[in-house]
Order: sequence, then structure tokens, then C-alpha cells
Amino acid sequence: MALLSVNVNKIATLRNARGKNTPNVLEESLKLIRYGAQGITVHPRPDGRHIRWPDVIELRQNIDVELNIEGYPSVHFLEKIAQIQPAQCTLVPDPPDVLTSNAGWKVFGNEEFLREKITLIKEAGVRVSLFIDPYSIEMKELLILRDIGLDRVELYTESYAESYGSEMQEAVTKHFAQCAQLCDSMGLEVNAGHDLSSQNLTYFAQQIPELKEVSIGHALVCDALEWGWKLTLETYLNCLNKTHRS
Repeated sequence: MALLSVNVNKIATLRNARGKNTPNVLEESLKLIRYGAQGITVHPRPDGRHIRWPDVIELRQNIDVELNIEGYPSVHFLEKIAQIQPAQCTLVPDPPDVLTSNAGWKVFGNEEFLREKITLIKEAGVRVSLFIDPYSIEMKELLILRDIGLDRVELYTESYAESYGSEMQEAVTKHFAQCAQLCDSMGLEVNAGHDLSSQNLTYFAQQIPELKEVSIGHALVCDALEWGWKLTLETYLNCLNKTHRS
């Protein structure tokens, strides 16, 4: 069964709206873990609009599940990764002002850049994942990523989420499944994230048996507004537990 890592950025966004410390990111993260979250994901951005580095450090010191830090590999970001040493670092190609991660890495032309960053992170003892779009990446690029030491890819799943429930669902999911199989055959483990929800997660997990981990934030927090943390975590874990193919 794939592990569920909960992205807690939205908790920090709500806190920051009032400029104080309610809701408390650590306290809410500990609740999520108590109710079954197997990881916590954060994406600190340069403008500090949601999760901030002091939050990340506090989480690292107080949680007993995997911490996954997402971000663009700037000098400052890499310094923080070396200092904090999370279980996993997921590299995304986001410019500083982007609203949310909305594209995968272009490997061609960035080979040496990525090699350098991946090497530095792995020297800190941190597993490295890279955000990729199955619709824009080529097999040669995946081979390059493998050869420069990447551990995992994270499949950017917006196109899957948009196709879910439409006549394109099967074809799009098949494309993701083929990409996951190819990565797995190369020795690259497979994560996934972006717009996965309680509606579309079960089918995705059933069709991608290679899946190691999903990172979900926005939809899960929205569901929790209606159901509360406990029932929401139970629902998402049940989605992942239905791993037999339909």
C-alpha cells in the first residue's frame, strides 16, 4: 500500500491570515499523525506565505514519521535541507512567484544543474525525488535522472485529476501507469501528487501498483472542513488500501 503524506501548507496559510499561531502547524500535524498520516509534506516558499522554515525545523524535531520537504533547489533551500536533513526532498521547478507547482522538470538542458543538486542532497543523507510530468518527459530523460543518482520521481497528477470521470480517464491513467512501470523498471521509485482527492485516489492507486507514496494537501484539508481530521484520514487511507485492480 502506498503511504499517505499530508501536505500541511494550508494549515500554515490559515494561521498566517491572522498573524498569530492559530491553528498551530505542529499541533495539527501531530493530530494528523495520530489519525494515521504516514508522512508530513511541506513546501516553504521564498515569500513565506504559508509554511516557513521555523515551522519545518519544529516539525523535524517533533514528528516520528517521514518529513518530505518540497522546493526549488536554490542555494538557501539546499542549505536548509543539509541543516534539517528530512527523510525526503522533492525538487520542483517552481519560480518564486508561482501559486502552486504546475509543471514537471525539463531534464534536457538541466542535466548538470540537477546532477549537482541531487548529489549535494544525497551527501546530506536525504532521499531525493523529482517532480515530473508523464506527458512531457522522455525515456532518455528518465535514464539521465537514474544515472545522476535520483531515487524517486513524483508524478504530477493534475492531468489525471482533470480526466477523472470523463471519457479520457482510462487513456490518461494508462499513460501514467506506463510511465510508472518504466520508472520502476529503471530502478526509480514512484511517488505522486497534485489534485489527488478522496474521489479519484482509489482508482489511481489501483492502476499504479508501483506507487510508494502520495502527497495530498488541498483536497484533504477541504474534506476535513466537513468531516474533521479523523474521518478524513480514515477515508484517504481506505482509498489507498484498496490496491487490487478493478
